[in-house]
Amino acid sequence: MHWLPLTLLCALALASADAATKAWLQEFSARELAVVRLGLTGLLLSPLLWDLPPLTGLPAAFWWWLAALVPLELLAMLLYMRSIRDHPLSLTLPYLAFTPVFVMGIAWVLLGEAVTLQGAGGVFLVVAGAWLLNGERAQAQDWRSWGEPFRAVVEQPGSRMMLATAAIFALTSTMGKAAMQYMAPEQFGPFYFGVLGLTVTLVFAVRRPEVFRKFARRPWAVLTVAALMAIMAYTHFLAIAQVEVAYMIAVKRVSLLFGILYGALLFRETGLIRRLPAGALMVAGVALILL
Repeated sequence: MHWLPLTLLCALALASADAATKAWLQEFSARELAVVRLGLTGLLLSPLLWDLPPLTGLPAAFWWWLAALVPLELLAMLLYMRSIRDHPLSLTLPYLAFTPVFVMGIAWVLLGEAVTLQGAGGVFLVVAGAWLLNGERAQAQDWRSWGEPFRAVVEQPGSRMMLATAAIFALTSTMGKAAMQYMAPEQFGPFYFGVLGLTVTLVFAVRRPEVFRKFARRPWAVLTVAALMAIMAYTHFLAIAQVEVAYMIAVKRVSLLFGILYGALLFRETGLIRRLPAGALMVAGVALILL
């Protein structure tokens, strides 16, 4: 399948997993949510490893990339879970649009992937959308207040966490593609999430059997979130193998618009009329990077 529909499916699955997490797993801690979204996801993807090539044939570079990726991915997931669990989706998810902005520099350094001047215009639109998201804090009659939305990004803990998450995701997306030089994408995705799942389970759940009992009380909710994450993971690696990292991540961030809609329709979050155009402007920016 072409990378564009794969990426759109990836975006929809991610936004749906976020909404399901917020709706059904609100009482779970960030660590427990990490076990669901990484540990159980890895388990669901494990049947796809039946034709995995011998690991002894992989070069040392692959294992170095993997060793660097795993702790970064766990940190990003913890920040991500705390952000969407404790703060409105419409005030946190739009800042994920900064991921392709960070990717442009990181992918140029690590992979030699460059973007055009048109891509720089997309960066401007993303930043403008972030300003508009908190635009109610700026007053037209006072030019000094125009910087308030940027200060609001720093002051809002959910926004801060999501910006940090966006930066880490930019690193892991680029590093993941670097590691994928040594393994086919349809194998790397399940293998990578299997490693992540095993790690997060050992770190956060093995010594706490009550975590698994908690999962057993909400089996369908837990499995639904994990299944959506499995779809996201599999389509992510299939798509990113076909195109530059910045372009794929830019389209993937359409998930933030799905997230804003979920926030309004499912959680009755207010301010949709004001925030949706801001999210749309950020998506327009990442779309301009794509073109």
